[in-house]
Amino acid sequence: MSESSKVQRPALPKTTRRLQADDCIVVDQKELRQAQIGAGIGNFIEWYDIGVYGYLAVTMTAVFTEGMDQSMGLLVTLLGFAVSFVVRPLGGMILGPLGDRIGRRKVMFFTIALMAAATTLIGLLPTAGQVGLWVIIPLYLLKMMQGFSTGGEYSGAATYVAEFSPDGRRGFMTALLNSGSMLGFAAGAAVVAVTTMLTTSAWGENAMLAGGWRIPFLVALPLGIIAIMLRHRIPESPSFEVAQDHADAKDVNPIFVRHNLPNIFRHYWPQILLGIALIAADGTSSYMLTSYMPTYLETETGSPAVHTAIAAVAVLVLQAILIPLVAIWSDKIGRRPIYMMATIGNLVLLVPAFALMHVGELWSLYVSLALVMLPSAFFLALTGAVMSELFPTASRFGGVGVTHNISISIFGGTTPLVSQILVNVTGNHYAPAYYIMFFSAVALFAAFKMRETASRPLLGSVPVVRSRQEAEALAQGQDTNEHLDTSTMMLVSAPAVGERH
Repeated sequence: MSESSKVQRPALPKTTRRLQADDCIVVDQKELRQAQIGAGIGNFIEWYDIGVYGYLAVTMTAVFTEGMDQSMGLLVTLLGFAVSFVVRPLGGMILGPLGDRIGRRKVMFFTIALMAAATTLIGLLPTAGQVGLWVIIPLYLLKMMQGFSTGGEYSGAATYVAEFSPDGRRGFMTALLNSGSMLGFAAGAAVVAVTTMLTTSAWGENAMLAGGWRIPFLVALPLGIIAIMLRHRIPESPSFEVAQDHADAKDVNPIFVRHNLPNIFRHYWPQILLGIALIAADGTSSYMLTSYMPTYLETETGSPAVHTAIAAVAVLVLQAILIPLVAIWSDKIGRRPIYMMATIGNLVLLVPAFALMHVGELWSLYVSLALVMLPSAFFLALTGAVMSELFPTASRFGGVGVTHNISISIFGGTTPLVSQILVNVTGNHYAPAYYIMFFSAVALFAAFKMRETASRPLLGSVPVVRSRQEAEALAQGQDTNEHLDTSTMMLVSAPAVGERH
């Protein structure tokens, strides 16, 4: 919100009054596009790194655990992926409440700079052959830096875009973040595939081990510079700026108060538990596809790395297209039906998908990855919107940061490691599928318990609309509009709150 559009607003009235058209936030379409691009670039880079690390896991095992038993070395490499998630909740717990206090924009600027720096530095590390196995320590430290950054990155971007989006299109607008994430992962896989083909054709079969592996990580530097430039231009969330007026009040409804971390747990523990259950299924499903499938297909089915990478790029591009389409559907029919389709999809499709992986044909590789991808796309279509809809504006960044990062760290980020351990211990090639199916069953129960949030104003915020005419229509039809609950809105006597000129 520009300085010229800010107005002095009186204290909240003791009783809730009726919604007026001037209460609504009318978003500026140009600023909305800037917000979408600026937020999305961070998720692109985050998943670019995950894609690079996932598809170089076998190569990095040779690079960073040279001399170690190959099976143990692979677990050490996958632990490097999991260790970044150990500190991810810490990032969410620190950066989330900080974003509620100083603003979404400032925290997002910090997270993208830290993420790009850590990814670039991984590409500059020496190898175990040069300095010994101790190099695993700085590798883990850099992965932890990435994890801390990511703890504030996705939750901040989702919160920011959700608050900028018109209520009737919030699912679609936030889903574009995960489309960008999948494109980032596909870009990571593609860069690995192209680098492998070019370096091996130029310098022989050992070119990637000899230093070609560094190239995909170093690409993060120019990507990070572009992202920092884009985020420097984005405006602050208008809903955040309105909520700031009463965020430190003591005598109003708790949903209008900015809470510290202990009070977020105290006031919103039911939402946190619900969100953890949904994200556990979301995270295990998506990280199975993006981060464990390369390792599983290479080690358990013998699929060539290049074939696996090319198939993943094709499937992830398809997923990136599917995610916003499903999100548009969720804006029309609701979030709960989509969650039920996602959970049931995993319960039905995963075992056949894993069976097809072992057929050993190129067509079966593509079909099996598509079957794993489909339920994941339904989950990812909802993540940003639903997490933001669980918590009120004054404490949203903190609530989303805690919930999303605790669940994704404990369940999502450990999926590659736990899946490989299950395969090693049980000898059952279907064990990873059963692991994902368990969390989907839990999420199915959670979906029955959640309240429907589609097309409703965010908790603690006024309606966000695309035009003045839409605001007037809402005010006129509020008595029969089941999506409006003025008791959860910060209604104040001020002209054209948030409207841009």
